Amino acid sequence: MAGAVALLLLAIVVEVFATALLPRTDGFTDPLWSVVVVAGYVVSIGLLAVVVRTLPVSTTYAVWAGLGTALVAVVGYLFLGEQMGWLKGVSLGLIVLGVVGLNLAGAH
Repeated sequence: MAGAVALLLLAIVVEVFATALLPRTDGFTDPLWSVVVVAGYVVSIGLLAVVVRTLPVSTTYAVWAGLGTALVAVVGYLFLGEQMGWLKGVSLGLIVLGVVGLNLAGAH
C-alpha cells in the first residue's frame, strides 16, 4: 500500500507540473510545450491506473483531483503571479480537509 501511495503522490506531482506548464503551450500552438504537457498528463494518468489496482478508485481519484487542484493553485500563486485572497485560501484548506476526511473514511 505504501508503494501505491508513493505512486499516487508522484502522479499528483507530474499532473501539477504539466498543468503549470499549460500556459506555455499558447493554446496548444507551440508544439514542443504541447508535447511536454500532454506527455505529463499521460504519465500521470498511467500512474493513476497503476494505483487503482491497489487503492479504491473513488478515494484515489478524489485525492488526485483534490490535492492536484490545491497544489496547482499554490503553484499559480507562488510562480505564475496569480492572486491568493482569503476566500481562495480558505477554499483550498477545505479541499485539503476533504481529502484528509476521505482518507480517514477509507481507512475503516
